[in-house]
Amino acid sequence: MEERDFFDEKEILKPANLSCFFCRQSATYQIRWLERTKKRTLKGNADERDRARYQKARSYLLRRDDFVQCQNPRCRKRFEISGLQSVVFL
Repeated sequence: MEERDFFDEKEILKPANLSCFFCRQSATYQIRWLERTKKRTLKGNADERDRARYQKARSYLLRRDDFVQCQNPRCRKRFEISGLQSVVFL
């Protein structure tokens, strides 16, 4: 079984306060995350090794966006998100 068989996936938006590297202006941006929540039960075709992997699995968030565009109308440059983790366990 693959790891995707252990989780339900949905995309969510979460606000983050970031500052542009170019103009140094701070603003709140909506960051896309992929939320993977552990399924309540495992499918019946799983073997012993899959059951052991399922027991160790935890729900987590995976950041989808790596870049955001500055909200300052004079700047509008794209900058990399560096202050946020890319994976967050729930």
